[in-house]
Amino acid sequence: MSHYLSYYALAPGFFSHWVSVLQDALLKLGIWGIGAAAVIDTCSIPLPMDILLGDYVWADRAHFWLYCLLASAGSSIGGLVPFLLGRAGGELFLLKRMDRARLEEMRDKFARQEFLAVLVPSMLPPPTPWKVFVFGAGVFDMKILPFMAAVFVGRMIRWIALSLLVIWLGPSAVEMVAHHAKTAFLVLLALALVGFIWWWWKRKKKGNA
Repeated sequence: MSHYLSYYALAPGFFSHWVSVLQDALLKLGIWGIGAAAVIDTCSIPLPMDILLGDYVWADRAHFWLYCLLASAGSSIGGLVPFLLGRAGGELFLLKRMDRARLEEMRDKFARQEFLAVLVPSMLPPPTPWKVFVFGAGVFDMKILPFMAAVFVGRMIRWIALSLLVIWLGPSAVEMVAHHAKTAFLVLLALALVGFIWWWWKRKKKGNA
């Protein structure tokens, strides 16, 4: 499997060394490695998930959807750790990172539309403070199954779109996402929409046949 974009360039130093060691260990798990990486990324050690996923997709483009599925499932499972920590008393954690007014604003967002409050951050590339919203979901007593579904759907949209970029533009698409996050996000959304419309049209056409 090619290592076209070294993580050392994104996170130099001691931390990047251990991330690289862990990355090599995960690659030995084969197809299951991307799911295990997603669990680790969301529950403990941040990993360069876009890079890892891009690596898998570029090496086996025909099964890109499977890697996205496993990575999304891993994220929804691993996300339960910060979610449950938030439920156990994470409001103090949030108050260390935002003032009371912003916390109440965040609470209102969850009260109005909790599913979207988790789904949208799950779609966004780094440096989105994803775990803050996950903690918030626990603090504000979101139910576990809707939480996992929101993370799963958000990640699937993000990574399917990223995979299409890698397939169409090559490995440099991952670096584009890393350095042009806002622009890349809009491109990812557009590609995800196009992909969904194509899938729906093929499904409808097959049904009519």
